[in-house]
Amino acid sequence: MIATDDTRIQGYKTMIPPRHLKQELQTSQQVRDTVAEARHTIENIVHNKDNRLLVISGPCSIHDEEAALDYAERLKDLHDRFADTMYIVMRVYFEKPRSTGGWKGLINDPHLDDSCDMETGLHKARRLLLKINEMGVPVATEFLDPITPQYIADLVSWAAIGARTTESQTHRQMASGLSMPVGFKNNPDGNLSTAVNAMVAAQEPQSFLGIDQEGSICNVHTKGNSAGHVVLRGGQRPNYDPIHVEEARSSLEEKGLPRSIVVDCSHANSCKKHEAQGTVLKHVLDQIYCGSGSLIGIMLESNIREGKQKFSGDPSELEYGVSITDACIGWETTESLLQYTHERLESLVAQPA
Repeated sequence: MIATDDTRIQGYKTMIPPRHLKQELQTSQQVRDTVAEARHTIENIVHNKDNRLLVISGPCSIHDEEAALDYAERLKDLHDRFADTMYIVMRVYFEKPRSTGGWKGLINDPHLDDSCDMETGLHKARRLLLKINEMGVPVATEFLDPITPQYIADLVSWAAIGARTTESQTHRQMASGLSMPVGFKNNPDGNLSTAVNAMVAAQEPQSFLGIDQEGSICNVHTKGNSAGHVVLRGGQRPNYDPIHVEEARSSLEEKGLPRSIVVDCSHANSCKKHEAQGTVLKHVLDQIYCGSGSLIGIMLESNIREGKQKFSGDPSELEYGVSITDACIGWETTESLLQYTHERLESLVAQPA
């Protein structure tokens, strides 16, 4: 008999059910309080009930848990120090979308050796999120695989749907059931309509195939997510300027959506030059200073040390605190930029009516 099923499958490995992982790595009251408060605060920012600037700052990707915790401790100081003007959330990305090939992130390949030990990856990711939230630092991530959220979403306060997946029906359906605010990035070519359409779809109830807490395949029914918003990340050219921001605001208004916009200071907006992120941030602050009420947040790709490094295949040779994916600004620059942002926003509040 000629086989017609699984002709290109090498094998299957049964994964730990989400509930079992959560029982192994349980949340504390401190963690639950951090997540609940952060989600509530970010939703208020999205709906213009909190006028602080949402700041999502952290490494392009997490490959070293020790360095990630080091970064989180540093960010905690800024989170507390600048709480009057900004709400700072740590970018903790475990999944990396790839146009062709390359390392897919800590969950997919935690040992950086192409062994793809995903169960270990999920354990590492959940354990790290618990520790960061325990510090009182809220967490942001991008959800790429639609199964991943069942394992870690209870520890995430803000989620992104990336530029490559915003147009995906699967990800729009997933976003409609996520428990936190979700930012939809514009397409890599700069097309904004896909992000706007994604917001429309995600705020509606959806039904789709997924897994439950026991890992069983089921028909998932969602309520819809009303805390969606646009993330401008540039396209063929940057799109953080006043004209593009106004076009985005107008498009959102036409659809009856929250007119809330986050600007990603990296990627195409910085022309993929990490050192240009500060320039983008300052232009965004200028617009806020001039009365743009739609700009509610910014994203920074930031690490302990600036730049990026090539991975030779031996983790022991990696330089501490340096990205192995996109280049990042270093900690000193990050602290300086956020100090500058705090001072600009303070002066705005101090302006006479």
